[in-house]
Formats: sequence, structure tokens, C-alpha cells
Amino acid sequence: MAGRAAPTARRARLGAELRKLRERAGMTTTQAAALLGTSSGQLSNIEVARFGVSAERIRVAAGAYSCTDQALIEALVAMTGDRRRGWWEEYRDRVPSKLLDLAEIEHHGISLRAAHSMHIPDLLQTAEHAREIHRQAVPEMSPPEIEHRVSYRIKRQDVLYREGAAPYRSIIHEAALRMRFGGPDVARNQLRHLLDLGERPHVSIHVIPFAATDYPGSGQSVYYVQGPVRALDTVQLDQSHGPAFVDSEAHLAQYRLLFERLEAVALPHSASRDLIHAIARDL
Repeated sequence: MAGRAAPTARRARLGAELRKLRERAGMTTTQAAALLGTSSGQLSNIEVARFGVSAERIRVAAGAYSCTDQALIEALVAMTGDRRRGWWEEYRDRVPSKLLDLAEIEHHGISLRAAHSMHIPDLLQTAEHAREIHRQAVPEMSPPEIEHRVSYRIKRQDVLYREGAAPYRSIIHEAALRMRFGGPDVARNQLRHLLDLGERPHVSIHVIPFAATDYPGSGQSVYYVQGPVRALDTVQLDQSHGPAFVDSEAHLAQYRLLFERLEAVALPHSASRDLIHAIARDL
């Protein structure tokens, strides 16, 4: 097995899911290693993604752990297949590693949902808008660092334009639409960009207006990436020090419920477009 100094997010998730299966089976690493014909040290290294793992070993482990969820097993097997590094690797040492993890996670997502209160979601931002957001970061970024961040963010948006793009559903509070980052011209172009993206069949944008009497979730920014099976979903939360990822079953269920409640409060797609048009005319 080949060791990895910097395991990818996908490889790390695979190891974590294997650990969950072992723990659900009530086995220690020593007990599981004996069944799998390996050492406890090697098994531990697989679970923390220091070592890769073959599709055959995934199937053997699933049998040893009495896992009968065939869809999950096949999804885990698929995660062993493509060992090529993605486009985000060109940004290593230019942007924080957590951002590289985010790009990899959404690249493999089969459905994307975002909820934002004060900012336009990353995948919907224009370069000018993104540049202004990064210019106002604390601590302050250098001009080259800002350009790396903007370039990276725009490259991430390929997931909306590629062939067979995953469905993308965004919930944005009216407050975010009325923020004038970069001035009226930049803000107006950003709103027009939202309207253009909303014409794409797989992109749906919903606005929670100021007039709404409910706002579930206290305005936190949430990005929900659906995996090939529900157990492999991931939630990304924005924090001041960078993105944080959540993937426990209890938390995933909580955020699925949050999106259901947010979508119930938000305006339909067509009414949201009308509101975006109205805000753009006011600039």
C-alpha cells in the first residue's frame, strides 16, 4: 500500500466510513485486522487515509463488518477507483487546504444546496463581487493572495457549467441581494448574473424576503453536498477561520430538515426572479 502525506478529502472520507462500519460492528482494530488478514497498524492507517485501500478489500471489510447496505458498499468501492488529482491541486500552497477539500467534495456531489443570509453563494458570484469580498477579509490579504482566491472560486463554478452538472438549489436572503459590495455597478452586474444562472434548467434560486415572518436556522450559511448515498452526504459551514465539514448522521439529518424549512419560507423560483429584477432596478 502506498502512503499519502496529504490524503484527499475523498480518501479521508473513505477511511472514516470504514472506521464507522467497524465501530458499528463492535470490533476493535485488532479484532477487525485479524478477520481482514492484515495488521492493526495497517488498518488504522487505512482508516486515517495514510494508506490507500483496494475495492476488493472494501468488499471483504463490508462482509466482515456484516454491512448489508449494498448501495453504500458500491459507493465506497467507487471512491477507490479514480486516484488522479483534481484541478484544485494546482492551488495547493496558494489557498488553504480546507478550500481544496471543498472543491473535491462538491466535484463529486450529485446534488448541491446552499443557504446564505449576507453573501451571494460562492458558486453564483461574479469575479468582481468575489474580489471585493476577499479585499475586505480580516486579516487583510495581499493582492496576489486575493487573485488566487478569486481564480480558485471562479474555477469551482465549473460544476455548474460542465456536462451533466449536478442540480444546484440556492436559498438567499434578501439582505444578501441588497448588499452593495464594490458599489452599484458591481452589485447590479452580480444580480444580473444571478438572473442569467437562474435560466439554467439545473439551477434554482429562491429568495427569503424581508417580509417573511420566519427564518429558520438563525441566518447561518450552510452548503449541503449530496453524495451517491445519503450516508456520504457532507455539510460545509462557513466559519471565520475557514470552512468546517460535518458528516455525522445526526447532523446531516438536522441540516436536511433545516433546508426543508428554509425552502418552505422562501419565495418560489419565479417570484424570486421578480424580486431580484426589482432590486437591480433600484440600484
